[in-house]
Amino acid sequence: MRTPDDLAPRLALARTPTPLAPLPRLSAALGLELLVKRDDLTGSHLSGNKIRKLEYLLAEARAREATHVITCGGAQSNHCRATALASAPLGLGCTLVLRTPTGAAAELQPARGNLLLDRVAGAELRACTPEEYRAWPELLERAADELRAGGARPFLIPEGGSNATGALGYVRAAAELLAQAGGAPPSAVVVATGSGGTLAGLAIGLKALGARTRAVGIAVCDDAPRLRDAVLTIAAEAHERYGLPTLDERDFTLVEGYQGRGYGLCGPEELTLLRDVARRDGLVLDPVYTVKALRGVIEQAGGAALPGPRIVFVHTGGIFGLEAYADAIADV
Repeated sequence: MRTPDDLAPRLALARTPTPLAPLPRLSAALGLELLVKRDDLTGSHLSGNKIRKLEYLLAEARAREATHVITCGGAQSNHCRATALASAPLGLGCTLVLRTPTGAAAELQPARGNLLLDRVAGAELRACTPEEYRAWPELLERAADELRAGGARPFLIPEGGSNATGALGYVRAAAELLAQAGGAPPSAVVVATGSGGTLAGLAIGLKALGARTRAVGIAVCDDAPRLRDAVLTIAAEAHERYGLPTLDERDFTLVEGYQGRGYGLCGPEELTLLRDVARRDGLVLDPVYTVKALRGVIEQAGGAALPGPRIVFVHTGGIFGLEAYADAIADV
């Protein structure tokens, strides 16, 4: 197949290929082979899955001669932190629309975790309420209009970098993963799913390569029907824009039941698992995405939703956000 780099320009931001590493003690406990794709190691400050998407998104911003990028997320958004830090050396201004409990600017203080790095990178931070955030495309357009009025050329990046262009990062990652797996491709590759772009890219890439590996998403915020629609929409856009294979519901699996108390909210069960995995296999997870997804892997591994015998868990990063949950983690 044509590679994503044949389809669109890409900036070399991520440290790839990332390692595909064993988790021996968890594997023994589960009775199957569990590997981890270490996309938390795509960089230092540019760590996590969002960097693979931003390689294509920021290349498009440069191609359009943008002077500014605008995106959105939760107050501790990994995507927003990565966007701010990746934009700075490109000379791009960056505005982040961040969801907080009441939309008060004071809720962006103290600057801890990802918020600290947003500020260090010089991003403009705008707070909004959860209700306002439901219409995030309008919020981004409003910010863009203000910038255009001042002579800027803004480029809008969707929530999580999840559109057809961003998904190219994980179409590329699917090929990387299969090459690393060699003659023993995994039966399933599983990823935390919030905005749908990573799962869409993996499913498209696996299908394009004719792999029998199942792409599985563990829902960490919204319900499966909404996320399914998001994945299918991104895939349809990628087919129209880049000629990539279309997807239908048979091409991926979404698993619910691991959202916990909601996006960015972590209970004692997840925090205990986070602690135990670090002590057992030396793998540091984050409270928002990866600990919830790995809990799903542990409980679903070998079943119909997540077939064995060889499963790859994609660690999508989030280590900077961990500091913002220090007090809760201390309790376990």
